[in-house]
Amino acid sequence: MGAPDRTLGPVEADEHLQELARLVDTAGGEVVGSIQQRLTTPHPKYYIGEGKANELRELARERGADLVVFDEELTPAQGKNLEDLLKIRIMDRTELILDIFAIRARTAEAQMQVELAQLEYMLPRLRRMWTHLERTAGGIGTRGPGETQLETDRRLIGKRIRDLKEKLQVVARRRATQRKARSGEFRAALVGYTNAGKSSILRGLSGAELFVEDRLFATLDPATRSVELPGGARILVTDTVGFIRKLPHDLVASFRATLEEASEADVLLHIIDASFGLWPEQKAVAEEVLAELGLADRPVILVFNKVDRLTHAEERALREQVRAIYPQPSVFVSAIEPGGLDALREKLLEELRELRPEVRVLLPATDGEALAAVYREGEVLRRAEQGEVIELVARLPLPVLGRLQRRDGIDVSRTA
Repeated sequence: MGAPDRTLGPVEADEHLQELARLVDTAGGEVVGSIQQRLTTPHPKYYIGEGKANELRELARERGADLVVFDEELTPAQGKNLEDLLKIRIMDRTELILDIFAIRARTAEAQMQVELAQLEYMLPRLRRMWTHLERTAGGIGTRGPGETQLETDRRLIGKRIRDLKEKLQVVARRRATQRKARSGEFRAALVGYTNAGKSSILRGLSGAELFVEDRLFATLDPATRSVELPGGARILVTDTVGFIRKLPHDLVASFRATLEEASEADVLLHIIDASFGLWPEQKAVAEEVLAELGLADRPVILVFNKVDRLTHAEERALREQVRAIYPQPSVFVSAIEPGGLDALREKLLEELRELRPEVRVLLPATDGEALAAVYREGEVLRRAEQGEVIELVARLPLPVLGRLQRRDGIDVSRTA
C-alpha cells in the first residue's frame, strides 16, 4: 500500500511500490496486491482517506492477505485504527526495514544495533500493542493489567536501550582502536544505495570470498579487504551497509559506529546501479544519508556499476550525461566481466598518488616526534640512515606532509 505525494510522477510512484514489494520479498513475504492514493496531506485517522481504507479492507479480504504494508511511516494511532478496521496486521515501511535488518544481522554488533533501533521504534507504540488488555480495566480508582504491563514494559525497554547504547559505545571505542592501528594505510569506503553491487565490487577488487546476493540489504556488517593496485601498491577497501529511501533515523543512528568506517576513509566510492532507470534518485538518497552522517564533504568517486547490462549506445549516453552534470570524478565498471574493474583500480591509484604522494623525507635522527608521526600516519616504503640523518621514502597524507614541511631541520621532496 502506498500513498505517494503529488510531486511524484506515475513512473516514480510505481517504482516506489515495486521497491516496497522487493522489501516484502526480502523479508520472506509474498505480495498479493497493491493499492495507492495521491494525498496532499495524510489523513489523521487512517493516513489514507476513509473511502480508500474501506477499499483496502475489501481488497485484503478478497486476496486473503494477512498483512498490509504501507510505504509511509504511520503514527501509532493510525496503525491502531487501521488494524481495528481491517482486522489484520498493519506494518509500515520503517518496521519492515527493521524486520529485514533483524533477519540479516549476523554478528553480535549488528544484532545489538538492530535491537536498539527496534526498541526505540517500539517504545512510543507500546500502547497500541497492549490495547487488548485495556478492556479488563477495573472501575474508578483502579487500573487494569494493560496499563500496569504498559508501564512495566516501558521501564524494561528503557533499561535495555541504555544497556545497548553502553555496549555499542564499547564496540565503537574498539573500532576506533582498530582504525588507529591501520591509520597509515590508504583507505577507501564503498557507500551507496542497497543492491547497487558494493559487495560484488569488493569481492572483485580483493579476490576474497564475500557473501553476495541479489536482494536488498544482503550484508549489514562492514568488511575490510586489502586490494592490490597497478604497480603493486596496496590499499584497504571497506564495504558498508546499503542505504535506501526513508531509511529509519533510529537505524542510521544505531549503525553510526559501523558507518564511521566511511568517516575515516581517504575517499568514498559511491556505487551506483547504472542499469536502473531512476539512479539519480537513488544517488540523491545516498547523499542525503551521507550528509546526515556528516560525510558530505568527503572526497568521492562516482562508480557506475552494472554497465554490462547497458548497450554501447546507452553507456555512451550515460557517460556524457554524468560528465556534463556531476563535478566528481566518475568511472564505469562491471563487477562480473573480466577486466571490468580495471578502470576503478586505475582511478584509485590516481587518488592514492594525489592524496598520499610518495615523498623523500630527510630528518635528524634526534627528531623522534617527527619520525614517529611518519610511521604512525604514513606508509614507510624504504628507510636508510646516513650518520645523524634518517632518509625515509614514504606515502604521506597531505596534512602530515604540510606539518613536516613547516618543521625546522626536515627536508621533504617528491620522488616523482
